This record gives sequence, structure tokens and C-alpha cells, in this order.
Amino acid sequence: MAALPILMFFVIMLLGGAVLAHLIGAASILTFYAADRARFLAAGPQRIIAHIDLFSIMSMPLFILAGEIMNRAGVTKALLDLAMGLMARLKGGLGHVNILTSVFFAGISGSAMADAAAVSNTLVPAMRKAGYSLNYAGAITAASSVIGPIIPPSIVMIFYGALMNTSVAAMFVAGIIPGLVMALALFGANAWMAHRYDHPSGEKVPPREILRRAIYALPATVIPVIILSGIVFGVMTPTEAAGVAVCCSILAGIIYGEMTFGKLIESLERAAILSGSIFILLSGVAIFGYLAGLEQIPSKLAEMLIGLGFEGWKYLLLLNAVFLVAGMFLEVPVALALLVPLLVPTGIAMGADPIHLGIVIVVNLMLGIVTPPFGAALLVVSAVSGAPYWGIARAAAPFLLVQLGVLMVLTFVPELSLFLPRLAGFLD
Repeated sequence: MAALPILMFFVIMLLGGAVLAHLIGAASILTFYAADRARFLAAGPQRIIAHIDLFSIMSMPLFILAGEIMNRAGVTKALLDLAMGLMARLKGGLGHVNILTSVFFAGISGSAMADAAAVSNTLVPAMRKAGYSLNYAGAITAASSVIGPIIPPSIVMIFYGALMNTSVAAMFVAGIIPGLVMALALFGANAWMAHRYDHPSGEKVPPREILRRAIYALPATVIPVIILSGIVFGVMTPTEAAGVAVCCSILAGIIYGEMTFGKLIESLERAAILSGSIFILLSGVAIFGYLAGLEQIPSKLAEMLIGLGFEGWKYLLLLNAVFLVAGMFLEVPVALALLVPLLVPTGIAMGADPIHLGIVIVVNLMLGIVTPPFGAALLVVSAVSGAPYWGIARAAAPFLLVQLGVLMVLTFVPELSLFLPRLAGFLD
């Protein structure tokens, strides 16, 4: 009961717009005093340093930097031209191009918001001009953007790995099949709607031109191949792969003739801001995790849920519901920081694999950003394309239903997530 006023303080300040990292840290420290655990605070700084002083977490700012450089260095246009050459000739071809472009972007930056903004600015006008409705063009753009953080590299997976002390390399490898399954499901949904609503075919690009575009896009497409093959075959750690990605992104920008010193500085500044906000959040979470361990909160929560009948498949459904709703209302790092330390250890105690749970959580949070009423990807696409928010949301509903079906398959068929990590030697 002593912690109840602190909880009320946390909620009120959060609604008032206070910084979440500060709130988590302050509420945790106050709870130490309320629970008569103040003597343990002397070890707090050591716990924070131990939580963020991890070799694998160094990959996060480097991957952020690589994505920022690529977004400014002409990589986007090269990938888009290649996708147009490969898919535009099919019925509903520009919808397929939209999805394939997201798959390409996933292997470059792994950011759903960056993907949604970039494609909204380029492909949505092209789809509108070709005869697609503005709402449909915006809907498929938002729906396909969720692929970004599922296919590695993924900042969300690095964050999860830091919170749960789980292998980032294993998480990366585990995301490959789920990401491709999600893309295939979206291809199928777009093909079905293309025939139902008679969507047009695009330009028929000659094979010679497709080859030229593929060669031109080679500096962009080779980057994810280098990253993934290096990690899977044990040549590079995720951190070393992130460093290679930065070097490759700069080299690609030089090859495309769009890499300037000014753009490099802009990328460094943006990466520093994003990385700093994530690290301060991790510091606040470290104090909360220390408190949760002392009070045995995860084990007590597991006992309570088992007592209520939430175990096995029922707990997985509960986990899906919680993270899907959290993704609708909270930014992804915030949702991870608040919920993962509480709910994932409970799932592990019930026998679930932390890698499998990580993939399920990532997919849930990504689907949250395309779910009304506050889906972040819907808001981004609406703002950039000028399409009405609720028009996009309605048009995205069929895609969302298909994606929820994929989520259920991933939830109850763990081998889709665990097969490649086991094959690569990350799991027994």
C-alpha cells in the first residue's frame, strides 16, 4: 500500500508530459524508501553501469547512424527503382512494389517510421497517379512498414536484448523467417484486393533495364547481405556488423554521389540524439529492474497469473493483447521499457523461450502502430501523404487482419522463430 501514492504520482506526471526515463528512475527510488529498501540504493549506480555496459548494445547507435546515413545518401531511390522494375508489371504491381520496398528498407535501417515516411513521400503519389485510391495507397504503406523492425537489423531487437540480456545475434537471425512470412502474407492480400478492385498493372520494364537497375542498386542491396551473413556464420558480432554497416553506408553514398560532409554531420547529430534518449531510458529501467529483483515481482506475478489460470497458451494470448494495446498508445522503446522486465520473465518461468517471446513482442508492437485510434504509422502516412487518417485506417483493416493471423501463427508455432537460430548454433 505504501507504493500506491508513488504509482499515482507516476501516472499523473506521465499524463502531464514528464520524461518517462526520469519518471521510472524517480518512482523506483521512491519505492525503495517506501519498501524500506533504501540501504540497497548504494548499489544503484553499479547496476546502471552493468545494465548498459554491454558490448552488444554498442551496435544500437551504430545501426541508427547507418540508417540515418542511408536515408540521406541516395540508397532509397536505388532500392525503389529496383522494386519498380521487379514488381510493377504485375496486376496491383505498385502495391507489390510498396511491400518489396519495405523489405529492402528492413535490411537497411530497420525503422518502421522511417520506412513509412519515405515511401509515403515517393510511392503514394505514384500509386495515386496510376489510379489507386489515396486511402488504399496510404493503407498498404502503413501496413508494410511493420516489416522494418522484424527483418534485421532491428533497433527494437537490440533494445529487447539489452533489457533481457538475450543474444542480439540470435534475435536478428530469428527475425528473418517471421519478417518474410509477414511480407508474403501482405503480397497475397494485395494480390487478392488487386483482382477484387481491378487495380492496374504498372510499366513493363525490359529485362535489360531490370539488370541495369539491379547493378545500380548493388551497393545498397549488398549491405544487408554482408550484415546477416557475417552474423549467421560467426564472422562478425552484431556490434562489428553495425560498424561495417556504417562504413558501407558511407561508401554507398559516395558511389551514388549524394554523400556530403554536411549530410554526415546531420546523420551523426540525429544518431546521437536518438541514442542518448534510449540510453537514459535504459538507465531508468536498470533501477526498476533492480527493485523488481529485490521484491521478486516477476515470480510473484507469475504465481498470481498461474493462480488465475493464465499459463501456457492463455498467457501467450494475454501477452499478445497487452503488447498490442501498448503499441497503439506508447512509443516502442517506452512500451518495451515498461512491460518487458515485468512480463517476459514470467513467460520464461512458464517455459517459454526468450527469443521466441522477443519476436512475438516485436511483431505485436509493430502491429500496434497500424492499429487505430493512435497508430503511429497511420499518423505518419496521413501527415506525409495528406490522406485522411480514418480513411487510411479503414483501408488498412484487411491488411491488419491478415497480419494478426500471421501473429497468431508465430505465437503458437515457435519453430518459425527458433529454426534459424538453432541451425546457426545460437540455441541448443
